[in-house]
Amino acid sequence: MHPQFPPGFRFGMSTSAYQIEGAADSKGPSIWDTFTAAGGTVRHGQDGRVAIDHYHRYAEDIQLIADAGVQDYRFSFSWPRVLAGDVGFYDRLVDTIIGAGLRPVPTLYHWDLPQELEDAGGWMNRDTAHRLADYTGTLVSRLGDRVRDWITMNEMNVHTLYGYALADHAPARGLGLGALPAGHHQLLAHGLAVQVLRTHGARSVGVASQHFPVTPATETPEDVAAATLFSDLTNWTFSDPILLGDYPSEMIRAGAGTPDAQLDRDLELIKAPLDFYGVNYYEPTMIEAPRAGKDYSGVLEVDIPDGMPFSPVPVKSDERTDFGWAIVPSGLTEILVTLRDRYPTLPPVIITENGASFHDADPGPDGRVHDERRIAYLDAHLRAVADAITAGVRVDGYYVWSALDNFEWAAGFDERFGLIHVDFDTLQRTPKDSYYWYRDLIAAQPPQN
Repeated sequence: MHPQFPPGFRFGMSTSAYQIEGAADSKGPSIWDTFTAAGGTVRHGQDGRVAIDHYHRYAEDIQLIADAGVQDYRFSFSWPRVLAGDVGFYDRLVDTIIGAGLRPVPTLYHWDLPQELEDAGGWMNRDTAHRLADYTGTLVSRLGDRVRDWITMNEMNVHTLYGYALADHAPARGLGLGALPAGHHQLLAHGLAVQVLRTHGARSVGVASQHFPVTPATETPEDVAAATLFSDLTNWTFSDPILLGDYPSEMIRAGAGTPDAQLDRDLELIKAPLDFYGVNYYEPTMIEAPRAGKDYSGVLEVDIPDGMPFSPVPVKSDERTDFGWAIVPSGLTEILVTLRDRYPTLPPVIITENGASFHDADPGPDGRVHDERRIAYLDAHLRAVADAITAGVRVDGYYVWSALDNFEWAAGFDERFGLIHVDFDTLQRTPKDSYYWYRDLIAAQPPQN
């Protein structure tokens, strides 16, 4: 029997522009175009210039998504495409989404910063936040008559950690803790975008933040302190300013690189009320204080460099995805309850991303893609959401990552998260067994309000 959710609970699927759109010749370059062209940055030297050619195949893709019975489709705008003047694509896309009976839930920024802004300092430059506000105004002026729900930023913590503190994602700055101003300027961009959206009458505004439980490897004071710092930096540095109006520690506040008076004004803007709070969840993390001479490489998707005051160790788990991520559904319940307890004013939550990469086989002789492990993963995590609702957390929706197999950032095309299989040579789309399972789960729910 499928897990059951309250009436009005909304199901969806998620994607992002750089990972699916392609059509690189009709937009300006982004930091990901530069990163992939550098060589040695992405598995097999792959890039997103074609991706899965959603730009030309969006009508087919939207119909497949709609046929699964979901109510919402979360996608993102390509800032470099909008900057190049191609807003018309999103006009057509939004009309197609609505025409298919879906609610469009666009994200303004999902990591593909225009290269010209990176050349001017990127997210280390405060002006980039104001440029995002201008870009927000362009989009809401054009699409606000049809788009009800807006997400400002996606996973500011991951973008700051992987792209600015480390060098594993674009723009590969490798600044360590010196990357904290990049995080603050993204938060400022969020606050400015909310202000612009409200000015234009937007009815529903939120943000998509990655969260996960962080556990110390032992109860020694050193490991507990390392885990607390890691959790502050990766969980609470980006949610505390939005939901509490301040940073989780004086060290992080000082690291934002903004004078106190200006910082206070920024935080007042950043904490503007939201209508929903998006949570992306994949796996928990275990942290210890660095042990001299110990090799920590390969524990995370990216490696924490020497000299950092924390180190990841493998999370105990009976199962892992083919990406190597621990499968711990209870971690989703735990982090949702933690968010509820930490934030008295937590808005209704939507799970804006949850999913797993398995190296699915191509369609077999029966024309099907049999992905039983993904079905088990989704079933367990949806039950974890139901457990959180039972525990008193208000969760209003769940979106699978991802609608389609796509370009998975530095992992290239090896990792398949999609409910819909994509042949990366022919670009043929084939719904997987998990797609049909998800359709049946949605059909088994109580009627919508």
